[in-house]
Amino acid sequence: MKLFRRGESSTTDAAADRTAATDGDSTAGTTRTAVTATAGKGRPTPKRRDAQGKRRGPVAPAPLTAKEARARRKATRGTKEERKLAAAERKAAVQDRRTRMLAGEDKYLLPRDQGPVRAFVRDIVDGRRNLVGLFMPMALVLILSMFVAPGLQTIVTLAMLVMMFFMIAEGFLLGRIVNGRVRERFPDTDDTGYKLGWYAFVRASQIRKMRAPKPRVSPGDAI
Repeated sequence: MKLFRRGESSTTDAAADRTAATDGDSTAGTTRTAVTATAGKGRPTPKRRDAQGKRRGPVAPAPLTAKEARARRKATRGTKEERKLAAAERKAAVQDRRTRMLAGEDKYLLPRDQGPVRAFVRDIVDGRRNLVGLFMPMALVLILSMFVAPGLQTIVTLAMLVMMFFMIAEGFLLGRIVNGRVRERFPDTDDTGYKLGWYAFVRASQIRKMRAPKPRVSPGDAI
C-alpha cells in the first residue's frame, strides 16, 4: 500500500482550500446578485388585470333587488328634461340626415345611389315619362276591381299580362338607353351593364313622388 508523502498531502490540502474559496466567492456573488436584483422592487410584479382594476377604481356591486336595479337605471338615464332634450336632438339629426338624402347629397345616400354615374342615371329616368311607372297604380286598380266585380277576373288577368309585357319591353329599352348614355358621358366607368339597367328600371317603376332621392329634373328636360 502506497502512502502519501508529506509534501503531496500539503499540496492536496492547498488545492482543496482554493476550490472551497472559489466556491464560496461564487456563492457570495450569486447571493449578492439576487439581493441586488430584488432590492429595487421588493415585491412581485402585479398581474395586468389587477393593475387595470386598481386604475379603474372600485366596481359597484351588483343590485340585489329589482327595485334597486330600476333605481340605478333611472339614475344613469338622467332627468326627464335631459332625456327629452336627447330625444329631440336624435330626432333632429335623423330628420336632417333624411333631408340631405332626399336632396341628393352624396355623403348621405345609400351605397347603391352614390356616385356621379348613378346621379346621371336618375336624371335620365326622371326626365322621361315612363310607362312602367304606371304599372303599380294600374295593378292596384285592377286588383280592387276583382273584388267589386268578380266576373271581370278573366279580363283583369289578361290586362295585367299585357301590362307586364309592355313593362318588360320598356325596361329592356330603358336599360339600353341608359347604358349608351353612360358610356358616352363616363367612358372610363365600370358601372354599366345589367346592374345599371336594373337600377334604372327600379327607379322608373316607382311613383315619381315616392322616389328617393327626389327628382332634380322634370319630364321633358334635356339631360
